[in-house]
Amino acid sequence: MMIEDGDVLVVGLSGGKDSMTLLYVLGERQKRIPVHYSIHPVYIDPGFEPGFSEDLRVYCSSLGYRLIVEKTDHGPLAHSSFNRHNPCFLCSRLRRKRLFEIARDLGSTKLALGHTKDDIIETLFINMLFAGHISTMTPKQAFFNEQFHIVRPLSFVDESTVSLFADKMKFPVFTNSCPSSKLSKRAEIKSLLSQIYSMSPHVKGNIFRSMSQVRAEYLLT
Repeated sequence: MMIEDGDVLVVGLSGGKDSMTLLYVLGERQKRIPVHYSIHPVYIDPGFEPGFSEDLRVYCSSLGYRLIVEKTDHGPLAHSSFNRHNPCFLCSRLRRKRLFEIARDLGSTKLALGHTKDDIIETLFINMLFAGHISTMTPKQAFFNEQFHIVRPLSFVDESTVSLFADKMKFPVFTNSCPSSKLSKRAEIKSLLSQIYSMSPHVKGNIFRSMSQVRAEYLLT
């Protein structure tokens, strides 16, 4: 199971529609099922100006949550001469590391992230095209000898569905100040996939389904 009774659940917020939807859904689900867990939203501020951490804190407070904000210089560092890799790669790695550390300090063994079906497909293509291997994110992913897990409750939900829900719920809009937000490899892959999806209404579903229908005997080893 993704979420079990007694879980101390850290929810990684980005300020985007996906993580805002995740936080809301986890809270609403908690009211309707006999599974008890605590929710601890965390925002890793990458250090770009203007930031929105205080506005996000106020919004979380209105929902009854105390938002943990970690101010960092991950963003500027990832875009400096110090970094020889893709800015998004380093920034993401540093953010994930800090989320793990905060979860550990809270006594949590689960980190919930707002990745959708689209993110999982995009990661498959990013890894094939830019890393040379076939892999992606999974709905429940184990780390540290299965002592810690990342869970992605929105894994089977289309990004378009999340967008419609976020608009309907009138979630606040927080602007991403990262200079690479529109220029990342993920943005390029998203654009490419949009063209591929236009070929047939079945293409997206087929790509997603193919990741659980692997015929290893027909792959190079």
